[in-house]
Amino acid sequence: MPLPADLPVVDHHCHLSPSGDGVRAAERFAREGGTDLFLTTHNWNHAPLRAVEDYRRQFEEMEALAGRIRTGTPVRVHLVVAPYPVDLVETAEALGLPAAVAVQEGALELAGRWVRDRRAVAIGEVGRPHFPVAPDRAAAAETVFRRALAVARESDCPAVVHSEDLDARGYRGVADLARAVGQPAGKVVKHYAREVVPTAGRAGIVPSFLARRDLVETVLDDPAPWFLETDFLDDPARPGAVMDLATVPRRASALVRDHPDLVDRLRTPFVESVRRVYGFDPTDGKERSG
Repeated sequence: MPLPADLPVVDHHCHLSPSGDGVRAAERFAREGGTDLFLTTHNWNHAPLRAVEDYRRQFEEMEALAGRIRTGTPVRVHLVVAPYPVDLVETAEALGLPAAVAVQEGALELAGRWVRDRRAVAIGEVGRPHFPVAPDRAAAAETVFRRALAVARESDCPAVVHSEDLDARGYRGVADLARAVGQPAGKVVKHYAREVVPTAGRAGIVPSFLARRDLVETVLDDPAPWFLETDFLDDPARPGAVMDLATVPRRASALVRDHPDLVDRLRTPFVESVRRVYGFDPTDGKERSG
C-alpha cells in the first residue's frame, strides 16, 4: 500500500551542508516519499564563529542550499535559523565569554529578523550545551537561552530547543523559562527527544522524536503535537549520522505497509502538529520560507 497522495511526509529537523550530500540527500528523501524538510543551520566548518557577520554568511549559505533543493527536487524546505548554543563555548575560548555572549545575542537578533522577513519559520537550535561545561559558561548559556526564547516571542514563531535529554522536571524547567519571557510552551519544541515522557509531564512543550523504529511505534497513540526527525548531520566524516535523511519516509512507508489501519495516525506529526505549532497547513503545497 503506497503512502496516501494527500499525506505530507515531514522530517522536522535535519542539517545539510554545502560540503556534504546536500541536494543529493534531499533527492534520497524525495525518492522515498519525503515532501518537507525543516532545515536547521549549523556550523559545518567546525571553527569558532567570531562575529554576527559569520552567522549571516551561515544563514545565507543555508538559504542558497535550500534554493538549490527547491530547484532540483520536489521537496519543500522550511528554514530554522539561530546560533547553535554549543558555539558559545568555542567562541568564548577565542574571544572571551562576554564577547561570545554578545555575538550569540546579536546572531539571535539577526535570526529574529529572518523570521519576521519570512526567510525562516523558527528560531533554532537554541538552548544549552548537552554536556557539562564550566559554571560561568553554563550561566552564560542560560542567559542566551532566555534571550532566544524572547526573540521567538517577539518574532511570533516557535523556538527549537537543543539541550540535554529532558524528563518531566526538565520539561517543566524549559516551560518555566519560556513563560517567563512570554513565549507559549506550545511554541517550544524539544528537538532530539529520545525518551517518551507522557503528555501530562511535558508541561506543554512539544517533542520532536528521533525517528527510531521503537519510538515511532510507541508514540503513534500520543496526542498531537509531536514531530519526527532524523537530525541528519550531513558530515562527510560521519556518513549517515545521526540518521540518514531517508529514514522518516521509510518509517512511514513501513507503517503503511505493515499496519494500513494506522496510516491516519501519521497525520499527527506530519499535518496536525505543523498546523498547531507553526501555523501553516503542509497539505497546501506552499513554501513557508525563502
